[in-house]
Amino acid sequence: MIETPSAAAPLATRAARETGPRVSGSEANPSKLVQVQGLGKTYQRARGALTLFEDLNLEVEPGEMVAIVGQSGAGKSTLLHILGALDTPSAGTVYCAATNVAKLSAKEAAAFRNREIGYVWQFHYLLPEFTALENVAMPLLLRDSSWQEAQREAMRWLREVGLEQRAEHRAGELSGGEQQRVALARSLITQPRLLLADEPTGDLDGQTADSVFELIARLHRECQLTSLIATHNLAFARRCQRVLRLKDGRVEEVAPKELRV
Repeated sequence: MIETPSAAAPLATRAARETGPRVSGSEANPSKLVQVQGLGKTYQRARGALTLFEDLNLEVEPGEMVAIVGQSGAGKSTLLHILGALDTPSAGTVYCAATNVAKLSAKEAAAFRNREIGYVWQFHYLLPEFTALENVAMPLLLRDSSWQEAQREAMRWLREVGLEQRAEHRAGELSGGEQQRVALARSLITQPRLLLADEPTGDLDGQTADSVFELIARLHRECQLTSLIATHNLAFARRCQRVLRLKDGRVEEVAPKELRV
């Protein structure tokens, strides 16, 4: 079992959220949860520079469920990494939850992610030596919440994703769909405002993928999340409120019903 941390801290809620470094300015619109202006991202390689984005602009309203589509290599994952303060832009500004994420130090970025962002990736990245319950509890333990408090919340979230009976099972004892459900519970235990999902069903069979997407959609509604979902599955993208297509370093809005499945 994980040792109980020596210090306890209250769980964050939207009504009483931990304060963190915020950089606001005339360019930021407080009514937008995500606001990207003039985004550029260039990687320097031995064979020459690779530009993924150039003057990319987008906005996301609170409560929206937005699909991000595009060919492999278009920059879907990179965009999510930048929004979640896991990567930095080469140009432009990125405001997320009233924070200029490109201006955060490494320590500030880690606190921002723990406070505002929930992540679900194609691969669940569960810690294999820990149980499902311990994996879900981990973000709260990183906040120095007590083990009792983190355990209680983790069990509640496992119940939300239908895995209460699997709480003491390790990752290797869970199916692929169950592992992704655990990862989803882990991403939401901190009560984030923004859920970033990068191909969350890409490693699952069709039936399991559909059930996981339905779970994400339900929790999006019930938890009043703002969700950005990068996906190659156009059938799932059609079920989102908005669709943004990345192509040639730019983003274009596409009506969901116009996607050809």
